[in-house]
Amino acid sequence: MKILIITGTIAEQNIIKHVKNYEKHELYIKTLPIPIAAFTTPKLVIYNLNKTTSFKSINTKKECKLNEIDMIITPGLMKQDAKIIQKQLNIPTFKGSTNSADIKLTLDILDDMELSTTTPADVLIRNKQYEESMKIINKYNARDSFTEDMLKEDCNILIGDCPTGLDFPMRVLGEIANATSYSDDELLNKVEYYIKSEADMIDIGMTAGENNPDKAHHMIKLIKDNYNIPLSIDSINPDEIKRGLEAGADLVLSVDHGNYDKVISDIKDYDANAVMIPTDYSRNYIPSTAKQRVESLEKLDKKCEDITTIADLLLDPVNSPSLINSLEAYSLYRKRNPSKQMFFGVGNVSELLDADSNGVHAVLAAIAMELDINILFTPEASLKTKNAIRELKTASNMMFIAKYKESIPKNIGINLIQFKDAYKKDDATISTEGLEKIEAYGDGKFIPDKKGSFKIVVDDGYIKAIYYVNYEKTSVIYGKCARDIYEEILRRDMISRLEHAAYMGMELQKAETALKLDKQYVQDFPIF
Repeated sequence: MKILIITGTIAEQNIIKHVKNYEKHELYIKTLPIPIAAFTTPKLVIYNLNKTTSFKSINTKKECKLNEIDMIITPGLMKQDAKIIQKQLNIPTFKGSTNSADIKLTLDILDDMELSTTTPADVLIRNKQYEESMKIINKYNARDSFTEDMLKEDCNILIGDCPTGLDFPMRVLGEIANATSYSDDELLNKVEYYIKSEADMIDIGMTAGENNPDKAHHMIKLIKDNYNIPLSIDSINPDEIKRGLEAGADLVLSVDHGNYDKVISDIKDYDANAVMIPTDYSRNYIPSTAKQRVESLEKLDKKCEDITTIADLLLDPVNSPSLINSLEAYSLYRKRNPSKQMFFGVGNVSELLDADSNGVHAVLAAIAMELDINILFTPEASLKTKNAIRELKTASNMMFIAKYKESIPKNIGINLIQFKDAYKKDDATISTEGLEKIEAYGDGKFIPDKKGSFKIVVDDGYIKAIYYVNYEKTSVIYGKCARDIYEEILRRDMISRLEHAAYMGMELQKAETALKLDKQYVQDFPIF
C-alpha cells in the first residue's frame, strides 16, 4: 500500500528516522511549510497536495503521483476532522499518532484495525487495548453461567457474591484499620470511598487488645444495610467474630490454632469463609521458618475441614524478619496445595517501605500472580499508600490479562505508570545558535495587585481559587483544570499585573498536578 504521511518541518527528520527502513508499506512524505505539525489544517493539506506533481518514497527508490496514493495519514494533533481531506481528494485519510515517535506503531496496525478521522492513532490503539483487556476482565467478573460453571471447581469459592479463586482475577480486600474509632458517617464514607476505588471486598478492622463484640455487630450491620459488598470481620477475638457473623460478615480474618475451636461452628452455621494463619496467639506462638509455617497451616486446615478456608502464610515486611523467607513459605505451600485459595497481605510490605506505592504494588501483584494468590489485602493507612486499593485493582487486572494471554504485563492496555513515560515522545529540536543568550533570575519582588489576590487550595476533588478584595473573600472559582480557572479569572478581569497572572498560572498548574497525582498541595510550596 502506498501511504502518504503529512508533517511539518520540525518533525520531518524524526519521521524519516523512524520509518526509513520500514518494509511493510511503500511510504511517502509531504512536509508542509509550517514548523509545527499540530498547526496542520485540512485546507493547508489539500492546497499543498494539489500543487505537488509527484512524491518521492522515503523507504524505497520509487516515485508516485497523488492519484496513485492509497492512504493519507495526517498529524494526530490536527484539530479538524480528516474526513474533509478525504472528501476533497477522494483518498482515504486518517489521523496518525500525536507524536512522531509512534508513526511505526500506527503503520504496524493498519492491516488489523481501522484508523479514525477524528481520534489520533496512538490513542485509538491504546483505547482498543484497554477495551479488549477489560472485556476479558468483565467476563470473569460477571455472575452468569460461565462463572457459575467455574465455581464448581475446587480451586474456586464464593465470598458473599464475589467469585474468588485460581480461575478469577485476584480480588482486592480493602482494610478499614481501627474501624472502631469511626463514627457511623465516617465509616460509611470510608466504605463508599473503597467501593469507588474498586475494592472487591471490605475488611472491618477491630482494635487489637480490646473487646468490642457489639461494635463489631453494629458496624457490619450498618454497612450491610447500606451497601451490597462482601465484608470480613478482622479479629482474633472469638466474641467479636461471632457477633460479626451474626450481622452478616462473609469472611473471618482470621482463625489460628488458638481460636478456631471457639468459632468454627459459627462460621459453618453462617456459611462464611475464613482466612487461616499459622499462629497460636493464645500461646504467643509464631512459626519462624517457611517449612514451619506451611506445616502449621496444613495442620490447622485439617482441624477446619468443615469450613472453607483461605491460607495466609503471613507476608513479612522487608527485613522484618524476612520478605524472602515468607515468600518461600508461600511458594512451598502452593507446591504442596495446588488448588488451595491463598491470601497475600500486601500492606505488610507497602505500608512499611518508603517508596511510591504504585510500583511496589505492581511488583507484589506480579509475584502474587506467579504464586496463584487469590486475595490481595491492604489498608490505606498512610499518605504514601493513598489510592492503594485502586492501584492493587489495576495491578490485579494487569496480571490477570498477562496470565490469560500468556504474555508479560506490558502493552496490554492497562498500566500503573504515573511518574515516568511509557512511550517515547519526540520533541522539536530548535537551534539557538546566533541568538542572544539571557540567563534568567528572579528577584522575588512582590507588588500587590490592586484588583485583589487569590488563595488556591485543592479540596473535594477540585482546584479552588478563592478571590480576596481588600482582604475579604468575595468569590471562589473552581474546576479540575488550571487552564479553565485562569481563563475564567481573565474573563472576569480579576488580575491587573502581568507577574500576578504568571504567578497564578504557575500555582494553578502545580495544583492541577497535585490533584491528578493525589498529592498534597500548599500554595507557594513545592509538591515534590
